[in-house]
Amino acid sequence: CARSVRARRAHGGEGKMAAPTSEGFLVLEPGAAPYGNFPNYSRFHPPEGRVSLLPGGLLRRLFPAAARPLLGLDVGCNSGELSVALYRHLLGLQESKGSLDQPAAGKDLHLLCCDIDPVLIERAQQSSPFPASISFANLDIMDSSSREPFLSSYLSSFGRSTFDIGFCMSVTMWIHLNHGDSGLMEFLAFLSSLCKYLLIEPQPWKCYRAAARRLRKLGRNDFDHFRSLAIKGDMAERITQILTKDCAMELVCCFGSTSWDRSLLLFKSNGSNHEGREPSEQEQ
Repeated sequence: CARSVRARRAHGGEGKMAAPTSEGFLVLEPGAAPYGNFPNYSRFHPPEGRVSLLPGGLLRRLFPAAARPLLGLDVGCNSGELSVALYRHLLGLQESKGSLDQPAAGKDLHLLCCDIDPVLIERAQQSSPFPASISFANLDIMDSSSREPFLSSYLSSFGRSTFDIGFCMSVTMWIHLNHGDSGLMEFLAFLSSLCKYLLIEPQPWKCYRAAARRLRKLGRNDFDHFRSLAIKGDMAERITQILTKDCAMELVCCFGSTSWDRSLLLFKSNGSNHEGREPSEQEQ
């Protein structure tokens, strides 16, 4: 979740682990990334597996009358490969293009990407092909004392109070495991209040079990909340229920599932005042 705030504070006395350092990345096993901050995530879940499911011209259909620059928020961006791929796809840019010469329908997009891991954010900043339009920042999205002033400041710089679209790609499980049922609900409520549209990719329950198993195999303490979670089972359905029943959002459509069995769900805030429309069945 990139936003220039500060690194997440290490937890003490609760069995949680701080994000690994850059030196640790050379030796860490996958199970030692308790917040999902894997150093080579895009190698085993390539960005193309997600962006290929999204229809072309999506922003134009969601925001047909928007004249101002569109604002996007990518929570849990890791080292930025997926963020950049989403940006290219949404603006119709070819992979070989390194500039904004041909944004789709003249729509400009400013994408703010944040992550809990400062080392991953530094890597994203160094490799970004669009530094003027994609911002990467180190932010613990669950720390309200950090996120609220930082995000408010970013939005205010554009004269805005909300983002047009938010992205939450394979992040919900890590919020859930580290902050429990109440933390997941708080997280979803916060995103729904801040974004007019929300594209979310929930991890299925089998991923929770696998994450806990990896941690145990390394001899680490279990996730604090894993065994006490009441929100479980079909996580795509459970998250849909939370967003639609508790967060004043509606499910616009499901763009299908990735090859690793994760659905891409698009939600719309019922309280937004924009003039976007949902993609038709033919467009999906």
